[in-house]
Amino acid sequence: MTDQRPAEDEHYVVGVDYGTLSGRAVVVRVSDGAELGAAVHPYPHAVIERALPADLAGEERPLPPEWALQVPEDYREVLRVAVPGALAAAGVDPARVIGIATDFTACTMVPTLADGTPLNEVDGLADRPHAYVKLWKHHAAQPHADRINDLARVRGEAWLPRYGGLISSEWEFAKGLQLFEEDHELYERMEHWVEAADWIVWQLCGTYVRNACTAGYKGQLQVLDGGEATYPSPEFLTALSPGFGDFVTDKLEHRIGALGARAGTLTAQAAAWTGLPEGIAVAVGNVDAHVTAPAAQAVGSGQMVAIMGTSTCHVMNAEVLREVPGMCGVVDGGIVDGLWGYEAGQSGVGDIFGWFVEHGVPAYVRDAAAEAGESVHEHLTRLAAQQEVGEHGLVALDWHSGNRSVLVDHELSGLVVGQTLATRPEDVYRALLEATAFGTRVIVETFRDSGVPVEEFIVAGGLAKNALLMQVYADVTRLPLSIIDSEQGPALGSAIHAAVAAGAYDDVPAAAKQMGKVRRHVYLPDEDRATAYDALFEHYVALHDHFGRATSTMRRLKAIRRDAVARRSRTARTEGSPS
Repeated sequence: MTDQRPAEDEHYVVGVDYGTLSGRAVVVRVSDGAELGAAVHPYPHAVIERALPADLAGEERPLPPEWALQVPEDYREVLRVAVPGALAAAGVDPARVIGIATDFTACTMVPTLADGTPLNEVDGLADRPHAYVKLWKHHAAQPHADRINDLARVRGEAWLPRYGGLISSEWEFAKGLQLFEEDHELYERMEHWVEAADWIVWQLCGTYVRNACTAGYKGQLQVLDGGEATYPSPEFLTALSPGFGDFVTDKLEHRIGALGARAGTLTAQAAAWTGLPEGIAVAVGNVDAHVTAPAAQAVGSGQMVAIMGTSTCHVMNAEVLREVPGMCGVVDGGIVDGLWGYEAGQSGVGDIFGWFVEHGVPAYVRDAAAEAGESVHEHLTRLAAQQEVGEHGLVALDWHSGNRSVLVDHELSGLVVGQTLATRPEDVYRALLEATAFGTRVIVETFRDSGVPVEEFIVAGGLAKNALLMQVYADVTRLPLSIIDSEQGPALGSAIHAAVAAGAYDDVPAAAKQMGKVRRHVYLPDEDRATAYDALFEHYVALHDHFGRATSTMRRLKAIRRDAVARRSRTARTEGSPS
């Protein structure tokens, strides 16, 4: 955060970034992008994965595997807490703020009534799991995604290649189909199937506008053969599931807003929540990854931005339209106008490291970290950094949350090969770091092989602080690695869009040039280490292709787990029933 004090004649904007576990707000000076104050508010209910808590549903209600829900009121609370907190930290006069913009993890879906009321807030529906927000990492819709993909291939749907040949269980149609088939009564009560990125804008300005980014990347809205932008047809949806044919027209379709455009103005209610002036510009919503590109001044071709946190999303612009296997989508103007915006990603990155530290580290490691005055992550990183490439004798697959790109299969799972009785926690930790870098290299090489050049790798997100991880990525990918010069990349990117929506700049590239921040080529690949990683990468690719393509072992294990959990749940209900 800059220590420059606000000036009397300056104007400011607010960017709000909704992440997986918290929302953060930042106050930014329009003239140069200086970040003057920030505040973070954790979601009180975090991520609901095992059971609906009793404070919401009246009694605890277990959830099946692979569910991930959130509570929309937690998002409103960010506006009431984090935005005033950022204003106070910045010390700016709220009257000098001219716009606000938000971004969200995607695809995160909110089922609502016509006025935007989430279904979980409707009387009598709080105990229905499908009434809640389905977070991006809700993977229980994988069977529905599989059916969508299979039918689209059989029918030769023209939109499918724009998504690398596969759509994800994380996206709008798969999650919508799951709702339709598993709780049809609730589906009928729902009047809008809304991206959270658009729902929070609706809360701010009272107007529902569907942003072009999520509509294109997560909702299969594409311009094909020079025609108008269209979703998958009613005929396709009916063939998918009888009665589902009107999903687009009845639940999903709505006015599309361009990125950086004004969705509306701040309502009196939202002004009271935030402490901002009523009537200031509210920008069209956006996705956390895509909005980060202008914050990193990555608005040209060949610059891949990796937003690295619990997961990683890779976005980049290109002048060419190509079909890249396993990409999450390519959208005309999906990041900035005039270029094709590409997206890929990894479903688990920081989540994997966190899982290992929480569940895979013995007490002696925790004690040693505490004695050294380090966190467990810092301790393991320091020990791992002392190793030569390949010294641990391991190679891992980074699929603990499934594979987003390029296999697009959330039934896949994690794997570590090469463990012996001599293997130590720092060995596994380093192997997991390297596995995520190998996963990124697969993405980079797939783009290049498809005719989309990748010339620079730019990292945003909290994991950029781990110097070992960053050097591993540079060595593995053989790319110069730049770092966004902001700890709040998505929030800064949203602030840039707020400035454009408020009329301070003509377009997003112009605003990015003045307000974006990046440190170029902070990490450079080392030839000796890169060569050593080439050998390890060959083994990663062999495992990747075997477990990801040649065998269904991981999928079958997931199915066995689901069956076992279902049996246990049935047994518990039977034993708990009155005699």
